[in-house]
Amino acid sequence: MNSPQKIRLGIISALAEEQHGLIEAMESPYKLIHGMREYTAGKLWEIDSVCVLSRIGKVAAAMTAAILVEKFQVTHIVFTGVAGSADSGVRVGDVVVAESLIQHDMDASPLFPRFEVPLTGISHLMSDRELSRRLHAATRQYLETEKLPSRIHRGLIGSGDQFMENPAKLAELKKQLPDLLAVEMEGAAVAQVCFELGIPFAVIRTISDDANEYAATDFMHFVKTVASRYAYGILKNFCRS
Repeated sequence: MNSPQKIRLGIISALAEEQHGLIEAMESPYKLIHGMREYTAGKLWEIDSVCVLSRIGKVAAAMTAAILVEKFQVTHIVFTGVAGSADSGVRVGDVVVAESLIQHDMDASPLFPRFEVPLTGISHLMSDRELSRRLHAATRQYLETEKLPSRIHRGLIGSGDQFMENPAKLAELKKQLPDLLAVEMEGAAVAQVCFELGIPFAVIRTISDDANEYAATDFMHFVKTVASRYAYGILKNFCRS
């Protein structure tokens, strides 16, 4: 991740399995516990980095992102983890790089339009183009090197404080947001914090399930067996780019 700007990269995941291997790869790591979270700082492939688990949900993710910026002075944030598919063309094992994120459970109507973050005038939070481009390239390199059949998608990711396992609910959400590719529980909250603090950010999600009645079982199996390998390989390429 070469740049003339001095970079300190914050890497957030919701679950430990989604970051497995990154801490072990860190040079000269040191740990600090703050706000019931363990932050590990050091060098990842020559990039000054801070890794942390946010835990699950939008509030937890927002708090974690804010602390990374305010206490650890990170200049860029990447959220990596898994998500459920929200589109028939996005399959388990595919990777989605967010171009924008939306809080799909945000509804302050009739005071504000559905999905709009109150007092901001926006509903779709745009990720940083350059970070997203580099993540896309790093993902492609990883998939090609490992000879994996997974595909890469770029587009809209939705976040909400609910684990999506109801096909009817997902279908209704898809009617309202036809461009929606994936659903998860943290990304848009991180996006809002970064938007308000002026921090470039990107979100990358590996699809773990189809957001249906089998989602919980598929999710945990995928996280334990696949997600960490994808995150490690993609971020390794990303930091070296």
